[in-house]
Amino acid sequence: MAVLTINENSMPRLLTLLLGFVSLACPLVRGVDPDAVRVVSQAVGTDELLLALAEPSQIAALSPIARDRNFSAVWKEATPYPQLAVNGDAENALKFSPTLVLVADYSRAEFVAQLRRTGVRVFVLENYATLDDAYANLRALARELGPHAEKKAEAIIADCQQRVAVLAEKLKNARPVRVISPSTYGVIGGAGTTFQDLCDHARAENLAVTLGHLVGHQPPPSEQMLTWPIERLVIAGTDRDSAIAPFLKIPPYQFMPAVRERRVALLEPWHLSAVSHHRVTAYERLARELHPELFE
Repeated sequence: MAVLTINENSMPRLLTLLLGFVSLACPLVRGVDPDAVRVVSQAVGTDELLLALAEPSQIAALSPIARDRNFSAVWKEATPYPQLAVNGDAENALKFSPTLVLVADYSRAEFVAQLRRTGVRVFVLENYATLDDAYANLRALARELGPHAEKKAEAIIADCQQRVAVLAEKLKNARPVRVISPSTYGVIGGAGTTFQDLCDHARAENLAVTLGHLVGHQPPPSEQMLTWPIERLVIAGTDRDSAIAPFLKIPPYQFMPAVRERRVALLEPWHLSAVSHHRVTAYERLARELHPELFE
C-alpha cells in the first residue's frame, strides 16, 4: 500500500492540490456564480437596474409595465423579455424558476409575503429619493449578479457622475426657476420626492417646499397656491397643448397665470417617476426646459 509522506518540502504542493479540489467541488467559494442566477423583476424601477447590470441569460422576467414608455426608461430594451402578469401572484413569478426576485417597498405586500414564504431570495428596493440612493441600489444588485455586473455598476456610476458634474458647471450661475409639478391625482410633490431631486439638479426652486413647506406627496394648499410666483409648471406629456389641457379645467390651477399662459416645462412621463440612475436623463431634460439659453 502506498503511503503519503508529508514533510515541509511537500506542503506547498499538497496545499495547491487541496485548493484545486475545493475549487472544483465548490465553485461558489469565490463568490456568485453568474450562470446560476435567474432574476424576476416585479417593479419598473428594478427593471431599469436589472437591464443595466445583468447578462441576458440572467433575466427571467420583467414587470408588467416594463414595456410601457409612460413608466419605463428602458421600454425598448425590455421588449425581448417575458413579463409578469398584471396583478400576478407569487405563483406567476415562480413559474419562471427565479433564484432572485426584485421588488420595491411599494410592491403589493401580499405578493412579497407569498414570495418570502416560498424561501426564494427577495431583493427589496427601499431607498430611491436621491441619485446617491440609485448608486447604492446599483451596487447592491450588482453584488447579487456577479463580478461582471459589479464592473458595469461602477462604469454606470462614473458616467452619471461625469454627466451631473458637467450639468452643474453649466448651471452654476443660473437663477433657479420657480416651479411646481401639479398632477391630476390631487397631490403635488414636496421635499423628499423624486421631483425635489429633479429640482435640486436642474436649478429649479420647488415652491411646494419653499413656500408650501410640503413633505412627500401632499394635497395642494389651493388658496395659498394662488399667491405663489410660479414661473413654470413641470408636467409630463408628448406635447405642450395636450399636457396642459387638464389643468385648464381643474381648480386652483385653472386660475393661475402660469397655466393660462401655458408656461410649461415638458418632460417625458417616466422622467417624473424615475427612481434609478436613468433620472440623470431627466435632470438634463428639465435643465434644458428651464434654462434653454444655456444649451443653445
